[in-house]
Amino acid sequence: MKVIRTVEELGKIYAGGLTQASVAKVTRVLTPLYRQMIEASPFMALATVGPEGLDCSPRGDIGGVVRVIDEKTLHLPDWRGNNRIDSLSNIVRDPRLALMFLVPGSNTTMRINGRGVVSNDEALLESFEMDSKHPRTIVVITIDEVYFQCARALIRAQLWNPENFADPAKLPTPGLMLKAAAEDFDHETYDREWAGRAAKTMW
Repeated sequence: MKVIRTVEELGKIYAGGLTQASVAKVTRVLTPLYRQMIEASPFMALATVGPEGLDCSPRGDIGGVVRVIDEKTLHLPDWRGNNRIDSLSNIVRDPRLALMFLVPGSNTTMRINGRGVVSNDEALLESFEMDSKHPRTIVVITIDEVYFQCARALIRAQLWNPENFADPAKLPTPGLMLKAAAEDFDHETYDREWAGRAAKTMW
């Protein structure tokens, strides 16, 4: 298999492909329209890097996955999860991060590259109260660059077309996937209790 080893080789393959729009769309701060897109997003992927390698984690929240503080700052609450803290552990050791936001029904995605710190400031945690509960930490994100992504990927994927939605009954359950990794895992109990457990521990 032929492998490309240098940026120069890539440049020859993609020569002439960079358009004015590809460059002009990148800003160092949230423009009003970029802010509108970010605030409309209930879901994003959070990418971080640490000594053990890379991590990419899904993040979602009702009414918007992040809180926009100003043109350079976002707050991301860390709600209940699996307690692996992979992303948070990375951020406290290496602040670099990348975000990709999805807006249901829109084929335009938003991307942010920046830096983060993890805070457990009491007043900040209380400001995110939900169902009388608070997140345990907040990731405070400083934006280095922000831009929208070409819609072709989502159009090709037909991501929002319900005719292409997978039938959950034909997919492996989380319990079965766990059992495949740990043969003695009680997948039936896990799957049976999951919905009720999630409903009680959403926040």
